Amino acid sequence: MFETFKQKLARGERTIAFAISRLNHHNLIQMLGMAGGFDGFWIDAEHAGFSATEIEIAALAGRAVGLDSFVRLAPTDYATVTRCLESGVSGVMAAQIRSAAHAEEFVRWCKFAPRGCRGLNAGGYDGRFGTLPPAEFTARANRENFVAIQIETRGALEECEAIAAIDAVDHLFVGPSDLSQVLGVTGDFLHPDCLAAIDRVAAACQKHGKSWGAVTLSPEHTRMCVEKGCRLVSLTNDVRLVNAGIKAVRQTFADLFGN
Repeated sequence: MFETFKQKLARGERTIAFAISRLNHHNLIQMLGMAGGFDGFWIDAEHAGFSATEIEIAALAGRAVGLDSFVRLAPTDYATVTRCLESGVSGVMAAQIRSAAHAEEFVRWCKFAPRGCRGLNAGGYDGRFGTLPPAEFTARANRENFVAIQIETRGALEECEAIAAIDAVDHLFVGPSDLSQVLGVTGDFLHPDCLAAIDRVAAACQKHGKSWGAVTLSPEHTRMCVEKGCRLVSLTNDVRLVNAGIKAVRQTFADLFGN
């Protein structure tokens, strides 16, 4: 039975994800699903622009192989948020959140009344293409949509406890690259300041009964996050996979490459 990130995380399960960005293709998503071990993926619409149709196809490809999906996007455009939610992904994740008030604004974009201000249009995938009664659709969407907030700015870190306390925030997600940058230790993901920041996020989530996740960048970094309670582990992305494949080919046939 197909289950979402939200369902699995609510049970306290560890979930394994990959990201899709520069090389968004339905065949790649299906290959990763068929390989096994992944619970789903997130679509990076912050750094790579995707049309609603491209997101719909990616979500459809994922569902075909039992993978859940959500979209990461900049919290700058209400309409883009609602189009993502109508596309067939199970939720959205806000990048570059600056404060608890900023996170609350994003949440309101994601939720129908009375919790939020999302415009009612049941014609997308989440409304079963117009076949769900409006009251049933809005109640189901408010209950089931996954809302994650990235902690990757100094403001979000300073207010991570207040963000975790927001009732409709399901998950906090650490962006280690930007977080290391704002802490003045760019790329040093195991620096004591980065570890202290992760401890702060983990404590906030534990206090308010929320899960947290992170992009992990090495086996050591992954182990550290898991030991601190990370439940959504984002191990790789499309570009990293291709680079790893290129490296493996060059190593396997080193004599032909002159290495």
